[in-house]
Amino acid sequence: MTRYSSKLTGWAAALLALATTASADIKLNDNITFSGYAVGAYMNYKASSATGVDSLFDASKPIPGGGDSNDVLTKFTLNFKPVTGVISFNYFPNVGGSNEFTLLDAYATYDAGDGVTVTGGKFLSYLGYESFYPASMDQISYANGDFLGAIPGYHSGVKVDYADKVQGVGLAVVDSVYSPYGGTRGDGELKHNAGLEGYYTYTGVTDLTLWAGFAYDTKGGFQPHSVFTFDFWASYQATKALRVAAEFVSKDGGTGAKGTDWILFANYTFSDKVSSTFRISGEEMSDGGPKFTKYTVAPAYALTANLAIRAEYSYYSYSNYTSSDASFFGVQAILKF
Repeated sequence: MTRYSSKLTGWAAALLALATTASADIKLNDNITFSGYAVGAYMNYKASSATGVDSLFDASKPIPGGGDSNDVLTKFTLNFKPVTGVISFNYFPNVGGSNEFTLLDAYATYDAGDGVTVTGGKFLSYLGYESFYPASMDQISYANGDFLGAIPGYHSGVKVDYADKVQGVGLAVVDSVYSPYGGTRGDGELKHNAGLEGYYTYTGVTDLTLWAGFAYDTKGGFQPHSVFTFDFWASYQATKALRVAAEFVSKDGGTGAKGTDWILFANYTFSDKVSSTFRISGEEMSDGGPKFTKYTVAPAYALTANLAIRAEYSYYSYSNYTSSDASFFGVQAILKF
């Protein structure tokens, strides 16, 4: 995903006005459902030896670990069993100095029965514990990815998945796992290189999810070296109020593109309106590259069933980098519909 700073401006007022009429998964007719979200945020990043990022839609000053601070997604789900189609559009205001309107999802899934599905089109990567979508995050910023960029985004291809009550497995062949065009699409060709992704997940223990997956990009095209990524995460609903998780990611893309990410995560629900995320994460580049540990607290308040306000403070401790430490602060409004 792209990572840019912004200010909340009129978003909060607009979201509050919409919240009284918004409802999740709006049924347009017997076959088509509409859903989505709108997100607006203010984010500030200040490093010990660098100028702080605090400006309106300033694409020249990316925030390390920041998500897409202003984002609108609309999704249409078309149900014509045994085929389901998904089409979504994403709007990023003033990304890279211009407004970006993107066809994000564009795929069809065939239910072959007995837990097997076949999907073709443009879809999101399997990898990553933290959601690609800002509205589905438990905090504002991403744990890692500032230097390594190990978790992929969208790409196009074909995938086959199987799931039953205790396990799931999937394999995808795509135009590229990673992309020179950012997280919203792959490289669009198979002539010079291709990508593979796969995963296995186990849910046979109540409230526990174990997930392991890989991604592989072949050498060629924009990839000067073949790339292999391994991702493992586990999530456990320890109590009704407490969810804990951990993730480890290793990426080998050759010299200057090799390293590891990790996350320790907890989310606690204090009441039906108040919750908070607590996270410690880290990233380390191999061969003496930069390294950091990040400490995050992110409380949230649900104004309605569809509208929430979230804040975050994160502290970075850097090694082998231009700064020794940094602070991140953000406030975000999220409307789901």
